[in-house]
Amino acid sequence: MAPVPGRRTALSAPRRLVCDLLHASRRIPIISFERCIDVSAVAAARRESPQPPPWAVLFVKAFALVASRRPELRRAYLPLPWPHLWEAAHSIASVAVEREYRGEPAVLFGLVKNPEALPLADLVAKLNEWKTQPVEAVGNFDRELRYARYPLPVRRFVWWYATAWSGAIRAKNLGTFGVSLTGAGGAAALNLICPLTVSLNTGVIRPDGTVDVRLHFDHRVLDGMPAARALAELEEALRGEVADEVRGLAATCGASCTARSPGTESPAPRA
Repeated sequence: MAPVPGRRTALSAPRRLVCDLLHASRRIPIISFERCIDVSAVAAARRESPQPPPWAVLFVKAFALVASRRPELRRAYLPLPWPHLWEAAHSIASVAVEREYRGEPAVLFGLVKNPEALPLADLVAKLNEWKTQPVEAVGNFDRELRYARYPLPVRRFVWWYATAWSGAIRAKNLGTFGVSLTGAGGAAALNLICPLTVSLNTGVIRPDGTVDVRLHFDHRVLDGMPAARALAELEEALRGEVADEVRGLAATCGASCTARSPGTESPAPRA
């Protein structure tokens, strides 16, 4: 049989980053739970806003509110210097963001500290910054890509130290929970592999306002019933506190838009 034509391609920095993340996650016993939740209330509130906040922001805020009341969602398993759990005083959200970097799509991770205490407007501004600023101008992105250029043995050591030794370093660099939403593209992962204790993703929102939400968690830290309760409380937070804040945003934005342009209606941009 004749050789198949082709060529070798070096791993780019974004591909190295994903490879390193998967390598750091290889020994984590990840369990996935799914719950169909009703987001019609917050969806209706978004439709009232001239500038509806992205769904990623709403899920970050809602899950951070749940984690503020459930310390087990802010814990991490550390094997060294002996196996133990480390608990963060507050959440740090890690949000997957797709950007173009040197001609190819790259998945990078923006971090936001204490998201449950931030107004939605601030979270929206953060996400917009991650999506629009030059990649090198976003501190987290620049650091992730810089580390990805190190030689393989150095990268392995950096990731090992960040995930196995110090809970504070782990939380500072990786976050305490992750959010990765691809439902807008019409598809969603059934499982997420990442070195965090908990991560969240969703399916496509149905016309009736329901959506499948998946919580992926480290079974060494969390058991099934606490995970199930966390998903139920996530739905409550979205339907209650988060929907109320979105309505407040809509009212504030509507008043300011009216003040700027009396008698005109601002078009609602697509989320």
